[in-house]
Amino acid sequence: MTAVRSTSSGAGTPRELTAPVEDYLKVIYEIESESETGSAGAGTNEIAEALGIAPASVSGMVRRLAEQGLIAHERYRGVRLTDQGRRAALRTIRRHRVIESYLARALGYPWDRVHDEAERLEHSCSDELIDRMAAAIGEPTTDPHGHPIPARDLTLAEQHLQQLAVVAAGSRVRVERVSDRDGDRLRYLAELGVTPGTVVEVVRREPFEGPIALRIGRVERVIGPALAAHVLVSSIEKRRKAR
Repeated sequence: MTAVRSTSSGAGTPRELTAPVEDYLKVIYEIESESETGSAGAGTNEIAEALGIAPASVSGMVRRLAEQGLIAHERYRGVRLTDQGRRAALRTIRRHRVIESYLARALGYPWDRVHDEAERLEHSCSDELIDRMAAAIGEPTTDPHGHPIPARDLTLAEQHLQQLAVVAAGSRVRVERVSDRDGDRLRYLAELGVTPGTVVEVVRREPFEGPIALRIGRVERVIGPALAAHVLVSSIEKRRKAR
């Protein structure tokens, strides 16, 4: 049976959202958040790729979401969440990230397995249960992969980060978050020591999209630019060049 959840616009009547609708809203939010300009909407093909479905299926759902007032759809400019759609997306994101955190901190799940479990559970947990989970593990502000957890009032402070793939040689950065969608990738990053909170120095970058050498503690590691693109970092400082 399809999971159904009650939500509201913050000022209007409660509304029931199915699990597929919540998945769409969450994906649209993530695409909007990852946009470099912050002004681009989510395209049909982007949504389809993120959900692993055909673009034709997306078109029909987009029309329904627009009719429900959850998104605004402009031809050739993609779709954007309305205030109501954004709150619904953040509610699902909060459930997902709290569940991941609870599985990791309270139950000892490895970080490469919590995403898939949270995907299965996020549509069936009540908001009360999610709040109790969060309280039980000390109200975490980020999930195991470094993604920020929306507060109980569904506010979320986004941090401006950059991809490790574009950090200049000689810079020191702190790993803030990594993409959680591939368990094999997470396991490999953990083996390299590239996890949230780790300070990394970019030693050198080979030209023509070649490998990137990193120093983590006293150990030097090499990472490909495609993998480094899935690692988001914040700047600490840039080392002075030797004279």
